[in-house]
Amino acid sequence: MAMWDKIKDQAKTFQQSQGTRGASGSGQGSHGPSTGGRSGSSSGGSKAQLIGMFKSQLASAKNELKSGAYRDASMAMCALVAAADGQVEPAERQRVEELIVSNEVLQNFPADQLRQRFNQHVDRLLANFEQGKAEALQVIAKAAKKPAEARAVVQTGMVVAGADGSFEPSEQYAIREACTALNIPPSEFGV
Repeated sequence: MAMWDKIKDQAKTFQQSQGTRGASGSGQGSHGPSTGGRSGSSSGGSKAQLIGMFKSQLASAKNELKSGAYRDASMAMCALVAAADGQVEPAERQRVEELIVSNEVLQNFPADQLRQRFNQHVDRLLANFEQGKAEALQVIAKAAKKPAEARAVVQTGMVVAGADGSFEPSEQYAIREACTALNIPPSEFGV
C-alpha cells in the first residue's frame, strides 16, 4: 500500500511541476502540503485514483502524442507489462488489447496497427523472453528523444499494468527497465 501512496505523492508533485492540476479536484481530507485538492489516501480508491490521474495526464498531452515512436514504444511497453511474468493467457492478451484500443490517447492511431504491434511483441516475448524483451526495450528507447513522449510511454504502461487492480512485482520490474531505457528515474513513477 505504501508504494501506491508514494507514487501518488510523486505523481502529485509531478503534476504540480507540470502545472496541470485539477482534473478531478474532489479529494477527501488532505495529507501533506497538498495544494491540488487531490488526496484521500484510503487504500480502496487510491489505485483507481492514480490510474485515473495517469489517464488524465495522458489525455492532456493527447495532441502531442501522435508520433510513430510513441505508438511503437507504448505497444512494446504494454507487451512487456502483459508478459512480465513470462506468460500471457489468451484472456489477458484480449483484455490488454481492449484497454489499448479503448485508450483515449491511443485512439490517435488505427486500432489494427496497435493490435498488430502489441501482438508481435507478445509473440516474441513468449517465444524467447530475453530476446523479446531486448527487442521491446530497443523500441521503447526510441521514444527517449522527447521527454514528454518518454513519460507518456511509461504512463501508458502504468495504466495497463494497474488496470486489473493489482500491480505485480514483475510488472514493476518491467516498468523500471523501461524507465532505464528512456533515461527517466524510475522513482518518478514510484517503481
